[in-house]
Amino acid sequence: MNDRQDDKLMREARRLATEVTPGRDLWPGIAEVIKQPAKRRSRWTPMLAQAAAVLALVGGSSMVTWYLVSEEPQVIEVYRPALEAELAAYGDRESLGRKYDRVHGEVTSQLTEELEKLSPEARADVERNMAVIHQAIADISEALNREPDNELLRDLLADAYREELVIMQRVGTLTRQVMARQDI
Repeated sequence: MNDRQDDKLMREARRLATEVTPGRDLWPGIAEVIKQPAKRRSRWTPMLAQAAAVLALVGGSSMVTWYLVSEEPQVIEVYRPALEAELAAYGDRESLGRKYDRVHGEVTSQLTEELEKLSPEARADVERNMAVIHQAIADISEALNREPDNELLRDLLADAYREELVIMQRVGTLTRQVMARQDI
């Protein structure tokens, strides 16, 4: 704006009234309301409000729980090689086939590279977990050698081999993701 308009606005503003008086006297009505005794609230009002809050909380949490339980869980599968049950019948890794051996070799070399990037504590945790899986495979294989026709043991062994591959791949994927983050 220019100076002439500023001066004109200032003159107009100075002419405005600084006080406004009400059209009627409001004090008698205000004084009367102040003198009236306060309405007593019922003892039940706070308890009813608390009961309503409890019902809302229980109902809301029940709805959330029902929704989460009824929803189909989303499973993201990293790698699940197709293993045939009869290949794992005797529990030795060699009987799983060339494809499994190739994938296991690739994942093992990838895991070895990625373990080098981890802290000593994290590396020890991963190695401890892998030792548990290897012990489970050995235990299942031993039981399967005693009972070669046991379908449950065959399935458990195949699952243990799959889980070994999945965990090895997850460690490699996690390490690459952590190393690629820029916000750390």
